[in-house]
Amino acid sequence: MSAHENLEHAEHVEHASHGGNKKIALLISVLALFLAISEMAGKSAQTAALTHNVNSNDLWAFFQAKTIRMTVLNTAAEQLQIAADRASDAATKERLGKKIDEWKALVARYDDEASSNEGRKQLMERARKAESNRELSLSRYHNYEYASAAFQLGIVLASAEVVTEMVLLGWLSAAVGIAGAVLTGLGLWAPDALHALMSGGGH
Repeated sequence: MSAHENLEHAEHVEHASHGGNKKIALLISVLALFLAISEMAGKSAQTAALTHNVNSNDLWAFFQAKTIRMTVLNTAAEQLQIAADRASDAATKERLGKKIDEWKALVARYDDEASSNEGRKQLMERARKAESNRELSLSRYHNYEYASAAFQLGIVLASAEVVTEMVLLGWLSAAVGIAGAVLTGLGLWAPDALHALMSGGGH
């Protein structure tokens, strides 16, 4: 939260406590605390999503580079094989054959290199994992954003009760705050639950 928002929340609490409504003052304080937590978690999730996105793009670029190298080497090996088949000299055939085997071995290593985790198969798995982590972080971010909106609305409702003395607003503020807490919990422990629920409802 910004310094201006912190000041506003402090003023709401002070006004409520001076008016004798300690419960509303406490409610505003609790909502402000949870708002700070959800916004901090949201920023962290957003940063993580960006990091995973960059990582995924880098891995796919590396994967594409490996694919191009494999294609070039395969083509070169095929051309060399034609030359070897046409060669009449045994020494030349042997020399070309060794080169072909060398290139084929290199192609196989480009495709699958578990030792370095940088073969095409490994790069694909890592890129997909990074994409999955990106989507998970985005789901967390959206949950925290919704939670922050709920806490902000709760603070507004609680502040309105201080002015209007309408008890119903206090109850609504608490209910919205609970909804924000649930959304924060979903962001932490079940970030995909809300999206799955909304998708299910759409069908």
